Amino acid sequence: MRTHALPFLAPLLALAAACSGGSAPVATPAPPPTPTATLSPVDRLISFQSEFPDWPNTDFSRATVDPREILRGCPARDCIPPLDADGAVTISAPRGGRARFAPAETLSYADRLPVAVVTVDGITKGYPLHILTWHEVVNDRFGERPVVVTFCPLCNTAIAFDRRVGGQVLDFGVSGNLRHSDLVMWDRQTESWWQQATGEGIVGAYAGQRLEPLPASIVPWGEFRRAFPRAPALTEDTGFDRAYGINPYEFYDAASQPFLFQGTPDPRLPALERVVALDRAGRGLAVPMEALAAAKVANVEAGGVPVAVFWMPGAASALDQREIAQSRDIGAAAAYEARLGGRTLRFAPGPEPGTFTDDATGSTWDIFGRAVAGPLAGRQLTPALHTTEFWFAWAAFHPGTAIWRP
Repeated sequence: MRTHALPFLAPLLALAAACSGGSAPVATPAPPPTPTATLSPVDRLISFQSEFPDWPNTDFSRATVDPREILRGCPARDCIPPLDADGAVTISAPRGGRARFAPAETLSYADRLPVAVVTVDGITKGYPLHILTWHEVVNDRFGERPVVVTFCPLCNTAIAFDRRVGGQVLDFGVSGNLRHSDLVMWDRQTESWWQQATGEGIVGAYAGQRLEPLPASIVPWGEFRRAFPRAPALTEDTGFDRAYGINPYEFYDAASQPFLFQGTPDPRLPALERVVALDRAGRGLAVPMEALAAAKVANVEAGGVPVAVFWMPGAASALDQREIAQSRDIGAAAAYEARLGGRTLRFAPGPEPGTFTDDATGSTWDIFGRAVAGPLAGRQLTPALHTTEFWFAWAAFHPGTAIWRP
């Protein structure tokens, strides 16, 4: 593995300034948690108020986390400017930009660029990571459903959430704070803070509440464009002059340690190895991308549900070379419920790269969970909630997680 002495640090600071098939999983025992002294409620409140005087409207008496776990990643709220789609928000971001979309077939992004694909209520959209890296939060709508699409480069977490909590629709931004190296979002309605990796409200009026996560996969742009030529995709027309396509975290995923991470990463895997993370509401299951790339398919059980995890080549890392399109191929993964029509399917690599075959009918499937040939042609698997993220981040928020071994 290549090692670098934080070569991404200078670009990161510049960014802030500019923005102002296998068997069942085998569990390796998790290391015991590190004991942490707990502050009293009064000391916690005082600590929040003294450390974050620029958040006078946040209810610091309500918090589920220790203030000492939170670091400032950049100087102020929305120092990395979020994007709002037309008609998506009720409170605009003074320092934000606009999310504009165009049919995928009209955009000339390099085929290797990674794109987060989100399908909600039958609507599919693409959010290229070379744009999300510079904005991190996009407030959008899928029909009548308010959705936020998020990306934390330091954790490689691309996650979508329903923006409704109770009867209120929230509009999100970038707080400038980090916890376990992960993006902390804020909502404009109550100025509560939200953990991007989990969708949990951690400070403020909504502390203890959780956003509903929605399925999202990271795939190569070329595959997305061919599969969904008319699907709306986020464009570089954001209102900001940014170096879209340039990675401000050069060589980050080749480092040995995560940036701005307090504590010791779980040693069972390299800290910055990517994993396909499943069973968010339960114990958790991590499928290492290196092992998945060798197997091409992992047939697993997550949260009591049979799941097929597919892998294909062709996606560049968003966090390797300066020019993302020139970065190394790390492949792409997507996960689906393996039950269809009352039976459970098991999958194996298909006849071509990026295709998969089920054991029951011999039908051929693609990375989007669609049967493209055989008796089941035209059928669609149900996406399973999953992310493709760095191991240290998944393990930090799911310390008891199991690890799949082929």
